[in-house]
Amino acid sequence: MQIAIVILNWNGEVLLERYLPSVVRYSQGCDIYVADNASTDGSVTFLKQNYPNIKIIQNDQNGGFAKGYNDALQHVDADIVCLLNSDVEVTEGWLEPIVKVFHDYPKASIVQPKILDLLRKKHFEYAGAAGGFLDQLGYPFCRGRIFQSLEKDKGQYDDTLEIFWATGACMFIKKEVFHDLGGFDEDYFAHQEEVDLCWRAKNAGHKVYYSGQSHVYHLGGSTLSNMNPKKHISISEILCSP
Repeated sequence: MQIAIVILNWNGEVLLERYLPSVVRYSQGCDIYVADNASTDGSVTFLKQNYPNIKIIQNDQNGGFAKGYNDALQHVDADIVCLLNSDVEVTEGWLEPIVKVFHDYPKASIVQPKILDLLRKKHFEYAGAAGGFLDQLGYPFCRGRIFQSLEKDKGQYDDTLEIFWATGACMFIKKEVFHDLGGFDEDYFAHQEEVDLCWRAKNAGHKVYYSGQSHVYHLGGSTLSNMNPKKHISISEILCSP
């Protein structure tokens, strides 16, 4: 099972310098890509000078998260693709539990690890926490957090569980499934696109899982603060908008 890790970057030289080393150190055997969304800072130069073995995909425009990944993944050949934010620090052994879920659950097409807060490492992080769900009104929520209230990680979510949606901050997806679904809906640009993708995957008979045996640390808030209204709009509102 070949895994490719694809990090979408836009003017994130500082983030790459800080968090890329953990990805390189703990992802032996994986192909690592940085998909650059037409950055105007020194990101590409930094990568070429310091990480010559990392493959660089240069998108010709900043099309946001959805289009950026849709364009980039056309150039990636792997069984499983990990979509990883540039502000994520991964940990030793983070990949093995994810691979085990894909092996143990044949219908698993999307998997996310436990997402912890980089600044408060004993707490869950806003974006994804311990797996995503929808309430009866179509509002997305996660185990481990309610809006800005974040639980302390005490091992209460160290399980493996089928969930409704996985976070785009660190999402593993079968490349074939991503292709068959047509990728992300580019109308979202950034935020909520992963909920939509997982929903469509479930409608097509695939399953989404959370693995509490794998964990990463996410800085978060690099694009929008976690209380921005665009992060709290319900899927039902999106679907019913003109």
